[in-house]
Amino acid sequence: MPAIVLPGPAFLPPSDFLPRPTADGSLTLHSEALGEHYHSMFGAVAESEHVYIRQGFGSCVKQHLDLLEVGLGTGLNALLTLVEAQRSGRQVNYLALEPFPLPPDVIGALDHPGSIGRPDLAGTFHRLMSAAPDETLSPFPGSTFRRSLARVQDLEMKAAFDLVYFDAFAPKVQPEMWTADVFRMLYAAMRPGALLVTYCAKGDVRRAMRDAGLMPELVQGPPGKYKMLKAFRP
Repeated sequence: MPAIVLPGPAFLPPSDFLPRPTADGSLTLHSEALGEHYHSMFGAVAESEHVYIRQGFGSCVKQHLDLLEVGLGTGLNALLTLVEAQRSGRQVNYLALEPFPLPPDVIGALDHPGSIGRPDLAGTFHRLMSAAPDETLSPFPGSTFRRSLARVQDLEMKAAFDLVYFDAFAPKVQPEMWTADVFRMLYAAMRPGALLVTYCAKGDVRRAMRDAGLMPELVQGPPGKYKMLKAFRP
């Protein structure tokens, strides 16, 4: 894939994120200063499995997927996706954008591999999350993983992805991430028929997606959330 130009970020996250248990027993990170957490308190794993695996990865029929994640965060979505790809015999090329990477020891304290019943993957997951930016790794045969420090606002790829995970902080925290301009860039980066999924269901976000040319629809949300959004590129 072509290189991505790195900009100066507009949002700086706080440094007080601490582990906090969620309703399904898995851990997330919470910031008192920001009043925000990385995952749903109704279940970190449950949310990721519903939004990104069932409604996202599971909704794509291609055997070989090019996948973009906007907001790698703690890496839970990537871990679940790569495990599901291995289980189902599918192949995925995974590119994750994260301008504000978390320290590997902070991610390690969450024990995501243990939370999903795969403690054997702790070493593999650590290698993925501590890899150098833009280093391509192959965690399982046929699948690749790469993380980039780039912002989505500077994404210049065209018709490159079959599936997009949009997992930025909520619009009240990162309003610049949920604009029609951002979704226009993602529209251009998606192939015809590609799918975008996100936990958010706000009306302003749906309108921004429609303004960008995407076709959003409300579907059942994860535990504790009534709805979420799926958006197709026609």
